[in-house]
Amino acid sequence: MSQTRDLSREYLSFVKVEKGLSRNSIESYRRDLGKLSAWAEKNGLEPARMTRQDLRELMIDLGRTSLAVNSKRRLISVLRGFYKFLMIDGHITENPAELLDVPQKGSYLPRFLNQAEIEALLLVPDTSTETGLRDRALLELMYSSGLRVSEAVTIRVQDVDLDAGILTTTGKGSKTRRVPVGTSAVEWLKSYLAARQKKEDIEVANLFVTPRGRPLNRQVIFLLIKEYAEKCGLQAVSPHTLRHSFATHLVQNRAD
Repeated sequence: MSQTRDLSREYLSFVKVEKGLSRNSIESYRRDLGKLSAWAEKNGLEPARMTRQDLRELMIDLGRTSLAVNSKRRLISVLRGFYKFLMIDGHITENPAELLDVPQKGSYLPRFLNQAEIEALLLVPDTSTETGLRDRALLELMYSSGLRVSEAVTIRVQDVDLDAGILTTTGKGSKTRRVPVGTSAVEWLKSYLAARQKKEDIEVANLFVTPRGRPLNRQVIFLLIKEYAEKCGLQAVSPHTLRHSFATHLVQNRAD
């Protein structure tokens, strides 16, 4: 029997004695630890050596399931208790589950993508075509800068300073904000703009346009993101998903 399974069993014995939990509660703990062990095994990891980022990735993956908010709250509680037990027992020096975000009761948990899913989505557009190049630049920009779809359709060429890596955009309440543009997005925007400038029939100032030189609209962006997501096996992906993924990864990187 592996050490991982031993540690899980030791923790279950510990909480059974220390907390006097009922048989049903112990079974709930067992199932939650089983989720941890199954995910760790799938990803070639050992639960006792998982980092804070590993646990975040676990919660992201579970976010794609129909797991109820209360179940997620209980899982995080079990994870915190398990790693606290490992600290007390001298297996680890800090609790990687301590800073996991606990969803509020009755809250809506928006869908967001993990890093591997983002990378898969970005690779779908055929950048050898005019439309694919535009779409890759659009996806890169929306993700790297956390843009709303309403902002993406109104961005003008002059709003993007590629040398400084800064975008000026007007969002909700007509508020203007300056946001950084990621390095990868800058490179794809340069390629897209080079192709865009060769078209002589574009009279609009909008950055993202159709092959006929007309501004993209919200519906087109929703559809193209949905289609690209489905091509790489992702479901229920929207512009808001990219925005929420940006916000989630930004918070994670700052915490790390």
